[in-house]
Amino acid sequence: MPELPEVETVAQGVNDRTQGQRILSAVFSRAREPFKTDPETMSAALAGQRIARVHRVGKHIVFDLETPHRKPAAHQFIVHLGMTGRLLYSHADIPIPPHTHGRLTLSSGYELRFVDARRFGRLGLHTVEHTEPFRGPGSEPLTISPEDFCALFRNRKLSIKAALLNQKLLHGVGNIYADESLFRAGIRPTRIAGSISHPRLLRLHAAIQTVLRHAIELGGSSVSDYVDADGVRGFFQLEHRVYDRAGEPCRDCGTEIHKIVHAGRGTHYCPKCQR
Repeated sequence: MPELPEVETVAQGVNDRTQGQRILSAVFSRAREPFKTDPETMSAALAGQRIARVHRVGKHIVFDLETPHRKPAAHQFIVHLGMTGRLLYSHADIPIPPHTHGRLTLSSGYELRFVDARRFGRLGLHTVEHTEPFRGPGSEPLTISPEDFCALFRNRKLSIKAALLNQKLLHGVGNIYADESLFRAGIRPTRIAGSISHPRLLRLHAAIQTVLRHAIELGGSSVSDYVDADGVRGFFQLEHRVYDRAGEPCRDCGTEIHKIVHAGRGTHYCPKCQR
């Protein structure tokens, strides 16, 4: 599943290509799974809107919209990529790929296409007329303060890996970047979150922000289906220290990287560097 760096890369790419454009029409498939708002409502709400900005909130891509003669619009358009979802910016003449569940026709003559073979992604509207803009379920990893970060795990009886995957605590971090950050902080994934000392949590806070920012610079990790808005793969997988390296030597100490199933996910760590 695309995590924060991948979603950030896609959001930035879509924003660069669509900001300021008008949505001429919106067409959605008849598949039920990808929609949190019914397709007819979305089509009617999106047609005629101007895309003011596209940005990331947690693992969600958020389209801030403007209605002609009325700013802002009553809705934000929310995209969650799920496991295999893609947002592709394509000229309207390019054949529509299989498993395309949403198409926004833009004033430039291009289309923004939501393609999702496994249909775990979600498209929906967030009403902002009488509520706050979309905020996501948890705290933002790239802006949370060190002290607020440490407070998230105080007295938590679940493992630190499970806590990092809990999107209600810290949204955007998933399996890849939890493993990579815990390695850089020297913390074993199975450690109970509430038992980790304050200095070590501060190291983890710094490690998460460093890993996420570096991954964004490299366009994210392409270990499965992930590509950016132009269909280009990321490169951070070449920088992985532990994730997907089971049986290989640790790049710091040479010890064999272990893989276990923990918190319901394949979890990678170095038994010597992480304690």
